[in-house]
Amino acid sequence: MKHSGGLNRRGFLSAAPGALLAMGAGSIGIARAIDPLVRTGKAKLKLGVAAYGVRSLLDLKAKKKPEWDLFQFATKAAEWGFKSVEPTSYYFSESGPDYLDRFREHCSKLGLEISGSAVGNNFCLADEAARKTQIDQVVDWAAKTARMGGKTLRIFAGNTAKGEKDEAAAARCIEAIKEACKRSEKSGVILALENHGGITSTADQLLKLVRGVDHPLFAVNLDTGNFRTEDPYADMAKFAPYAAVVQVKTEVQRKGKAKVPADFGRILDLLAAANFQGYFVLEYEAAEDPLTAIPREGKKLAAMIKERGL
Repeated sequence: MKHSGGLNRRGFLSAAPGALLAMGAGSIGIARAIDPLVRTGKAKLKLGVAAYGVRSLLDLKAKKKPEWDLFQFATKAAEWGFKSVEPTSYYFSESGPDYLDRFREHCSKLGLEISGSAVGNNFCLADEAARKTQIDQVVDWAAKTARMGGKTLRIFAGNTAKGEKDEAAAARCIEAIKEACKRSEKSGVILALENHGGITSTADQLLKLVRGVDHPLFAVNLDTGNFRTEDPYADMAKFAPYAAVVQVKTEVQRKGKAKVPADFGRILDLLAAANFQGYFVLEYEAAEDPLTAIPREGKKLAAMIKERGL
């Protein structure tokens, strides 16, 4: 999808944060609802790791003091051979400008890119004031992500409240995403909606939201472990063209079935078929010790990416 000024939504992933502001609001125009991301050149994956994978070591709400901070997480990610990190918002002990600058510089010295961040919002809330607070949180973290040099902010839709219909929750969610995108234009960070249960449990539900938002700073965060449908891989393939970032899990779960190891080869092939270009982030959630599993799975993925020339 091209826009005046020669930029397209895919181009925002390589543009410097703030580029949208420099363009001027009048240069943004979309003829119709969201199209697949415009990609030129061959598929290219940047392997990263999400802080959520070591959440037990970073949890600021636990009774005991966290074993790690985000600086230690980044150092370990570099030791494990990853090229980028996703520092999830809820593991920042502080998030003022000085702290964000120091974290960005720390990652830079390690040779790590910061792919983006994530925020635990809920846009389905019926209470207008509460929903506004959620929007404010997203806008705030879009700006903080931009300050760190990140390109995407992983956001969520939320869950339908008891006694409500999905249609009402979806309508509120669409309007909230639109407002958050508009207010985040200055940051130039893409708000990437994750398929994460609730009103994004199925491909049809997610597609309804995707089609409802008309903004160049909106895309999908494709989570390979969260389509618990009859055919998760088919749903992944359906949304790969809309994905600005991909979260890869080590397990998948078909509807009514137990979790099984993910077929990394199949996932990489469907991303290659969609000409995906962007961050491919390992978000570890399985039962094995993450300090054992993450480096092993990371090396496995790196080897498979190299084999495929991605």
